[in-house]
Amino acid sequence: MVSRRHFIAALASLPLLGMSTSPLHSAPVKGDLQSLRIGLALGGGGAKGLAHIPVFELLDELGIRPHRIAGTSIGAIMGMLYAAGLSGVEIRELFNRLLIQEDEGWREILQKRDLLRWLDFIDLDFGEGGLIASDDFLAFLHSATGVRSFAELKIPLQVVAAELWSGQPVVLDSGDVLQAVQASMAVPGLFAPVAYEERYLVDGGVANPVPYDLLLADCDLVIAVDVLGQREGQADQSPSIFSTIFASFTNMQRSILAAKLEQNTPHLLIQPELVGVRVLEFYKAEEIYRQAAPSIESARRQLDRFVTVTNP
Repeated sequence: MVSRRHFIAALASLPLLGMSTSPLHSAPVKGDLQSLRIGLALGGGGAKGLAHIPVFELLDELGIRPHRIAGTSIGAIMGMLYAAGLSGVEIRELFNRLLIQEDEGWREILQKRDLLRWLDFIDLDFGEGGLIASDDFLAFLHSATGVRSFAELKIPLQVVAAELWSGQPVVLDSGDVLQAVQASMAVPGLFAPVAYEERYLVDGGVANPVPYDLLLADCDLVIAVDVLGQREGQADQSPSIFSTIFASFTNMQRSILAAKLEQNTPHLLIQPELVGVRVLEFYKAEEIYRQAAPSIESARRQLDRFVTVTNP
Protein backbone atom coordinates (compact mmCIF):
# COMPACT_ATOMS: atom_id res chain seq x y z
CA MET A 1 0.00 0.00 0.00
CA VAL A 2 1.34 3.40 -0.95
CA SER A 3 2.00 5.93 1.79
CA ARG A 4 0.43 9.38 1.79
CA ARG A 5 3.93 10.87 1.55
CA HIS A 6 4.71 9.00 -1.68
CA PHE A 7 1.29 9.80 -3.12
CA ILE A 8 1.68 13.53 -2.45
CA ALA A 9 5.20 13.45 -3.89
CA ALA A 10 3.83 11.97 -7.10
CA LEU A 11 1.14 14.64 -7.28
CA ALA A 12 3.62 17.44 -6.72
CA SER A 13 4.77 17.25 -10.33
CA LEU A 14 1.26 18.11 -11.49
CA PRO A 15 -0.21 21.22 -9.83
CA LEU A 16 -3.52 21.07 -11.68
CA LEU A 17 -5.26 18.13 -13.30
CA GLY A 18 -7.91 20.08 -15.17
CA MET A 19 -10.22 18.72 -17.79
CA SER A 20 -8.58 20.89 -20.45
CA THR A 21 -4.96 20.01 -19.63
CA SER A 22 -2.64 17.89 -21.71
CA PRO A 23 -2.30 14.15 -20.91
CA LEU A 24 -0.47 13.29 -17.71
CA HIS A 25 3.12 12.10 -17.87
CA SER A 26 3.79 11.28 -14.22
CA ALA A 27 4.15 7.64 -13.26
CA PRO A 28 0.95 6.10 -11.88
CA VAL A 29 0.70 5.47 -8.17
CA LYS A 30 -0.77 2.15 -7.04
CA GLY A 31 -2.59 1.97 -3.77
CA ASP A 32 -5.89 1.84 -1.97
CA LEU A 33 -7.91 5.02 -2.17
CA GLN A 34 -9.48 4.13 1.14
CA SER A 35 -6.14 4.94 2.80
CA LEU A 36 -6.05 8.46 1.35
CA ARG A 37 -7.84 11.52 2.67
CA ILE A 38 -9.92 12.68 -0.28
CA GLY A 39 -11.39 16.18 -0.22
CA LEU A 40 -14.38 17.02 -2.41
CA ALA A 41 -15.24 20.66 -3.20
CA LEU A 42 -18.59 21.37 -4.86
CA GLY A 43 -19.22 24.71 -6.54
CA GLY A 44 -22.26 26.87 -7.16
CA GLY A 45 -24.11 27.25 -10.44
CA GLY A 46 -27.86 26.84 -9.97
CA ALA A 47 -29.39 24.10 -12.12
CA LYS A 48 -25.94 23.27 -13.51
CA GLY A 49 -25.21 21.90 -10.05
CA LEU A 50 -27.05 18.74 -11.08
CA ALA A 51 -23.72 17.89 -12.74
CA HIS A 52 -22.42 17.12 -9.24
CA ILE A 53 -24.55 13.97 -9.24
CA PRO A 54 -22.55 12.02 -11.86
CA VAL A 55 -19.41 12.98 -9.93
CA PHE A 56 -20.90 11.27 -6.87
CA GLU A 57 -21.75 8.24 -8.99
CA LEU A 58 -18.15 8.05 -10.23
CA LEU A 59 -16.77 8.21 -6.69
CA ASP A 60 -19.21 5.51 -5.59
CA GLU A 61 -18.18 3.31 -8.51
CA LEU A 62 -14.50 3.71 -7.63
CA GLY A 63 -15.10 3.04 -3.96
CA ILE A 64 -14.02 6.53 -2.93
CA ARG A 65 -15.47 7.90 0.29
CA PRO A 66 -14.50 11.55 0.80
CA HIS A 67 -12.66 12.45 3.97
CA ARG A 68 -14.27 15.90 3.90
CA ILE A 69 -16.65 17.88 1.69
CA ALA A 70 -16.91 21.63 1.17
CA GLY A 71 -19.78 23.17 -0.76
CA THR A 72 -21.14 26.49 -1.95
CA SER A 73 -24.76 27.21 -2.95
CA ILE A 74 -26.11 24.25 -4.99
CA GLY A 75 -22.83 22.58 -4.05
CA ALA A 76 -23.80 22.93 -0.39
CA ILE A 77 -27.19 21.33 -1.11
CA MET A 78 -25.65 18.44 -3.00
CA GLY A 79 -22.86 18.16 -0.45
CA MET A 80 -25.36 17.84 2.38
CA LEU A 81 -27.24 15.06 0.59
CA TYR A 82 -24.03 13.15 -0.11
CA ALA A 83 -22.55 13.77 3.35
CA ALA A 84 -25.79 12.53 4.90
CA GLY A 85 -25.16 9.12 3.35
CA LEU A 86 -27.20 9.16 0.13
CA SER A 87 -25.43 7.56 -2.82
CA GLY A 88 -25.06 9.26 -6.18
CA VAL A 89 -27.76 6.99 -7.64
CA GLU A 90 -30.13 7.79 -4.78
CA ILE A 91 -29.60 11.53 -5.24
CA ARG A 92 -30.25 11.23 -8.99
CA GLU A 93 -33.45 9.28 -8.32
CA LEU A 94 -34.51 11.86 -5.74
CA PHE A 95 -34.29 14.68 -8.26
CA ASN A 96 -35.78 12.61 -11.08
CA ARG A 97 -38.92 12.20 -9.00
CA LEU A 98 -39.18 15.94 -8.53
CA LEU A 99 -38.13 17.35 -11.90
CA ILE A 100 -40.06 17.65 -15.13
CA GLN A 101 -38.07 16.34 -18.09
CA GLU A 102 -38.15 18.21 -21.38
CA ASP A 103 -39.66 15.29 -23.31
CA GLU A 104 -42.40 14.38 -20.81
CA GLY A 105 -46.06 14.80 -21.65
CA TRP A 106 -48.85 15.76 -19.29
CA ARG A 107 -49.67 12.12 -18.49
CA GLU A 108 -46.11 11.42 -17.30
CA ILE A 109 -46.02 14.70 -15.38
CA LEU A 110 -49.28 14.05 -13.54
CA GLN A 111 -48.08 10.58 -12.56
CA LYS A 112 -45.18 12.09 -10.65
CA ARG A 113 -46.76 12.52 -7.25
CA ASP A 114 -43.60 13.93 -5.71
CA LEU A 115 -43.62 16.64 -8.35
CA LEU A 116 -46.49 18.33 -6.53
CA ARG A 117 -44.04 19.14 -3.74
CA TRP A 118 -42.47 21.78 -5.98
CA LEU A 119 -45.66 23.79 -5.52
CA ASP A 120 -44.78 24.00 -1.82
CA PHE A 121 -41.26 25.21 -2.59
CA ILE A 122 -42.52 28.22 -4.60
CA ASP A 123 -43.55 30.63 -1.86
CA LEU A 124 -43.29 34.24 -3.02
CA ASP A 125 -41.76 36.41 -0.33
CA PHE A 126 -41.91 40.00 -1.57
CA GLY A 127 -40.51 42.67 0.73
CA GLU A 128 -38.17 40.39 2.67
CA GLY A 129 -35.05 40.88 0.58
CA GLY A 130 -35.90 38.13 -1.92
CA LEU A 131 -38.61 36.78 -4.20
CA ILE A 132 -38.83 33.18 -2.99
CA ALA A 133 -38.90 31.72 0.51
CA SER A 134 -36.76 28.62 1.08
CA ASP A 135 -38.30 27.15 4.24
CA ASP A 136 -40.28 24.46 2.43
CA PHE A 137 -37.25 23.37 0.44
CA LEU A 138 -35.27 23.01 3.67
CA ALA A 139 -38.09 20.85 5.07
CA PHE A 140 -37.75 18.70 1.95
CA LEU A 141 -34.00 18.30 2.54
CA HIS A 142 -34.69 17.26 6.11
CA SER A 143 -37.27 14.69 5.04
CA ALA A 144 -34.91 13.29 2.41
CA THR A 145 -31.95 12.91 4.79
CA GLY A 146 -33.32 12.81 8.33
CA VAL A 147 -30.49 15.19 9.19
CA ARG A 148 -30.77 18.55 10.90
CA SER A 149 -27.30 19.16 12.39
CA PHE A 150 -23.74 18.90 11.10
CA ALA A 151 -23.05 16.35 13.84
CA GLU A 152 -25.51 13.91 12.25
CA LEU A 153 -23.69 13.83 8.90
CA LYS A 154 -21.66 10.75 7.96
CA ILE A 155 -18.97 12.85 6.26
CA PRO A 156 -17.71 16.18 7.68
CA LEU A 157 -19.13 19.09 5.68
CA GLN A 158 -18.14 22.73 5.40
CA VAL A 159 -20.78 25.07 4.00
CA VAL A 160 -19.70 28.41 2.55
CA ALA A 161 -21.84 31.54 2.77
CA ALA A 162 -20.92 35.22 2.54
CA GLU A 163 -21.55 38.13 4.91
CA LEU A 164 -23.88 40.53 3.11
CA TRP A 165 -22.30 43.88 3.93
CA SER A 166 -18.61 42.96 3.81
CA GLY A 167 -18.69 40.18 1.22
CA GLN A 168 -16.35 38.13 3.41
CA PRO A 169 -16.67 34.32 3.33
CA VAL A 170 -18.30 32.61 6.29
CA VAL A 171 -17.56 28.90 6.74
CA LEU A 172 -20.18 26.96 8.68
CA ASP A 173 -19.43 23.47 9.99
CA SER A 174 -21.35 23.08 13.22
CA GLY A 175 -24.86 23.59 14.53
CA ASP A 176 -27.90 23.65 12.24
CA VAL A 177 -26.85 22.36 8.82
CA LEU A 178 -30.20 23.30 7.27
CA GLN A 179 -29.75 26.93 8.24
CA ALA A 180 -26.21 26.83 6.86
CA VAL A 181 -27.46 25.49 3.53
CA GLN A 182 -30.21 28.09 3.50
CA ALA A 183 -27.61 30.83 3.84
CA SER A 184 -25.27 29.32 1.25
CA MET A 185 -28.06 29.09 -1.38
CA ALA A 186 -29.42 32.62 -0.78
CA VAL A 187 -28.80 33.98 -4.29
CA PRO A 188 -29.01 37.79 -3.99
CA GLY A 189 -32.34 39.04 -5.30
CA LEU A 190 -33.90 35.57 -5.43
CA PHE A 191 -33.75 34.44 -1.80
CA ALA A 192 -33.69 36.69 1.24
CA PRO A 193 -30.46 36.98 3.27
CA VAL A 194 -30.36 34.67 6.29
CA ALA A 195 -29.96 36.14 9.77
CA TYR A 196 -27.18 34.22 11.54
CA GLU A 197 -25.49 35.27 14.79
CA GLU A 198 -26.18 38.99 14.29
CA ARG A 199 -25.04 38.86 10.66
CA TYR A 200 -26.89 38.58 7.37
CA LEU A 201 -25.58 35.85 5.10
CA VAL A 202 -26.05 35.33 1.37
CA ASP A 203 -24.96 32.88 -1.32
CA GLY A 204 -21.38 31.70 -0.82
CA GLY A 205 -20.63 32.32 -4.48
CA VAL A 206 -20.23 35.99 -3.57
CA ALA A 207 -16.97 35.08 -1.83
CA ASN A 208 -15.87 31.52 -2.70
CA PRO A 209 -17.69 29.82 -5.59
CA VAL A 210 -15.63 26.58 -5.50
CA PRO A 211 -14.20 26.16 -1.97
CA TYR A 212 -11.38 23.69 -2.65
CA ASP A 213 -8.94 25.87 -0.68
CA LEU A 214 -10.66 24.81 2.55
CA LEU A 215 -9.53 21.23 1.95
CA LEU A 216 -5.94 21.56 0.76
CA ALA A 217 -4.28 21.55 4.20
CA ASP A 218 -6.07 18.47 5.52
CA CYS A 219 -6.49 16.24 2.45
CA ASP A 220 -4.08 14.16 0.37
CA LEU A 221 -6.09 14.60 -2.82
CA VAL A 222 -8.55 17.43 -3.44
CA ILE A 223 -11.16 17.05 -6.16
CA ALA A 224 -12.91 20.30 -7.10
CA VAL A 225 -16.04 20.49 -9.27
CA ASP A 226 -16.75 23.76 -11.08
CA VAL A 227 -20.23 23.76 -12.65
CA LEU A 228 -20.44 27.42 -13.71
CA GLY A 229 -20.24 26.30 -17.33
CA GLN A 230 -20.00 28.49 -20.41
CA ARG A 231 -21.13 32.09 -20.73
CA GLU A 232 -24.65 32.54 -22.08
CA GLY A 233 -26.34 35.16 -24.21
CA GLN A 234 -25.27 37.48 -27.00
CA ALA A 235 -24.08 41.07 -26.86
CA ASP A 236 -27.02 42.24 -28.98
CA GLN A 237 -29.68 40.49 -26.91
CA SER A 238 -31.97 42.54 -24.69
CA PRO A 239 -31.68 40.90 -21.24
CA SER A 240 -34.53 40.44 -18.80
CA ILE A 241 -34.16 41.52 -15.20
CA PHE A 242 -33.46 37.93 -14.10
CA SER A 243 -30.97 37.37 -16.91
CA THR A 244 -29.15 40.54 -15.84
CA ILE A 245 -28.97 39.49 -12.18
CA PHE A 246 -27.95 35.90 -12.83
CA ALA A 247 -25.44 36.66 -15.60
CA SER A 248 -23.76 39.35 -13.47
CA PHE A 249 -23.60 37.03 -10.47
CA THR A 250 -22.20 34.14 -12.52
CA ASN A 251 -19.57 36.34 -14.18
CA MET A 252 -18.49 37.56 -10.76
CA GLN A 253 -18.05 33.95 -9.62
CA ARG A 254 -15.96 33.13 -12.69
CA SER A 255 -13.67 36.05 -11.94
CA ILE A 256 -13.25 35.01 -8.30
CA LEU A 257 -12.46 31.43 -9.30
CA ALA A 258 -9.94 32.51 -11.94
CA ALA A 259 -8.10 34.63 -9.36
CA LYS A 260 -8.06 31.71 -6.91
CA LEU A 261 -6.65 29.32 -9.49
CA GLU A 262 -3.74 31.69 -10.05
CA GLN A 263 -2.83 31.39 -6.35
CA ASN A 264 -3.32 27.68 -5.71
CA THR A 265 -5.05 24.78 -7.39
CA PRO A 266 -6.85 21.57 -6.51
CA HIS A 267 -5.24 18.28 -7.51
CA LEU A 268 -8.14 17.43 -9.81
CA LEU A 269 -10.42 20.08 -11.32
CA ILE A 270 -13.58 18.82 -13.01
CA GLN A 271 -15.18 21.46 -15.23
CA PRO A 272 -18.13 20.15 -17.25
CA GLU A 273 -18.64 22.20 -20.43
CA LEU A 274 -22.25 23.10 -19.70
CA VAL A 275 -23.91 25.20 -22.39
CA GLY A 276 -27.46 26.46 -22.83
CA VAL A 277 -28.51 25.95 -19.20
CA ARG A 278 -29.61 28.89 -17.10
CA VAL A 279 -29.65 29.17 -13.33
CA LEU A 280 -33.21 27.95 -12.75
CA GLU A 281 -33.55 25.50 -15.66
CA PHE A 282 -33.62 22.36 -13.53
CA TYR A 283 -35.94 20.71 -16.04
CA LYS A 284 -32.89 20.27 -18.29
CA ALA A 285 -31.52 17.59 -15.97
CA GLU A 286 -30.94 14.97 -18.68
CA GLU A 287 -29.20 17.52 -20.89
CA ILE A 288 -26.96 18.52 -17.96
CA TYR A 289 -26.04 14.89 -17.31
CA ARG A 290 -25.30 14.38 -21.02
CA GLN A 291 -23.08 17.43 -21.24
CA ALA A 292 -21.26 16.45 -18.04
CA ALA A 293 -20.45 12.93 -19.27
CA PRO A 294 -17.17 13.76 -21.11
CA SER A 295 -15.69 15.48 -18.05
CA ILE A 296 -16.67 12.53 -15.86
CA GLU A 297 -14.92 10.10 -18.19
CA SER A 298 -11.86 12.35 -18.23
CA ALA A 299 -11.85 12.39 -14.43
CA ARG A 300 -12.10 8.62 -14.40
CA ARG A 301 -9.01 8.35 -16.62
CA GLN A 302 -7.12 10.84 -14.46
CA LEU A 303 -7.87 8.90 -11.28
CA ASP A 304 -7.14 5.52 -12.89
CA ARG A 305 -3.78 6.78 -14.10
CA PHE A 306 -2.68 7.95 -10.68
CA VAL A 307 -4.30 5.43 -8.40
CA THR A 308 -5.34 1.81 -8.86
CA VAL A 309 -8.32 1.06 -6.66
CA THR A 310 -7.96 -2.21 -4.78
CA ASN A 311 -11.21 -3.71 -3.59
CA PRO A 312 -11.20 -5.99 -0.55
